[in-house]
Amino acid sequence: MPDRITKDTRLCLSLSGRPSNLGTRFHNFLYAELGLDFVYKAFTTDDLPAAVAGIRALGIRGAGVSMPFKEAVIPLVDELEASAAAIDSVNTIVNTGIDTPGDGRAHLVAYNTDYLAVAGLLAQHGITPAGTPGAAAVLGSGGMAKASLAALRDAGFPDLLVVARNQATGARLAAQYGARWLPALGDVRPDLLLNATPVGMAGGPAADDLPVPRAAVEAAGAVVEVVAVPEDTPLVRLARELGTPLVTGTEVAAWQAAEQFALYTGVRPSADQVRRAGEFSRRAV
Repeated sequence: MPDRITKDTRLCLSLSGRPSNLGTRFHNFLYAELGLDFVYKAFTTDDLPAAVAGIRALGIRGAGVSMPFKEAVIPLVDELEASAAAIDSVNTIVNTGIDTPGDGRAHLVAYNTDYLAVAGLLAQHGITPAGTPGAAAVLGSGGMAKASLAALRDAGFPDLLVVARNQATGARLAAQYGARWLPALGDVRPDLLLNATPVGMAGGPAADDLPVPRAAVEAAGAVVEVVAVPEDTPLVRLARELGTPLVTGTEVAAWQAAEQFALYTGVRPSADQVRRAGEFSRRAV
C-alpha cells in the first residue's frame, strides 16, 4: 500500500461474483515495490451498469473483470481492443480518458489478458499438440472458457471439445471455434483437460469436487486449471498426485494480472517481481 493516499492516488479495482484477496495483494505488492501512487481494491456487485458508471464518474483508472461479468460488460465499454474483440470476452478495463490533460472524459477500453495468460503458459510448460495429440477439452462455456478455447486453437490443437451443460452457450461456443460440443464428458477421455468452470472454487457449492470423473483425469496427458482460489483445487491435487503435466490457476492468475498491471500503470514488472507478488498474494486469499 502507498505510505500515504492522496487525492492524486489512482484507484484500480476488480469486479467479481466471488472476490478474493488474490488480485488485491498482487497489485498492491507491486505498487509498493515499484513506488507507484496506486491502490487496488476488490468488489462485487449486483448492478454491473452502475458499477461501470462509477468507473467513469470517479475517474477510476482500471478494473479487472471476473466471472460472471466478462461478457455482460461488453456493451458498457467504449472500445474493444483486439484481444477482447476477437473472442467477445473482457477481463480488463482501462480508463484511458483520464490520461488526456484538461479533458477528463472517461474512455473505457476493454482487453482480455486471460487469453495471453493461457497461451503463454501452454508454451512455457511445453504443452503442445505434439505432446498431447488427442482431443483437448475445455470445461465450461463462459468468458474464461472462450479465452482458453481461442488459445488452444491458436496453439494448433486440432481436435477441440467444449463440455458444458448449457446447450445454448456450449454449442454456440463450439461452433464458433470449430469444436465439438458435449453436455457431459461421459466416457470420453481427452488428452488435455482445461477446467474453466467454478468447480473447485473456494466458497462455491462444488468446492470439494472434481469437474470431471477421476478416470478422465487419470487418462489425461496434461491438465490446465484456471480456478485460482484455493491454490490446490481438487483437480490440481489429483494432477500432482498422478504426476500429470499441469498449469495451475494461480499461474494463470499471476500471468494475466501482470499483463493487467502493465496496462494500468505503463510499467512492466520483472519476472522475479511477478513471482514474488504471486507468492505474496497467495499467503492470505
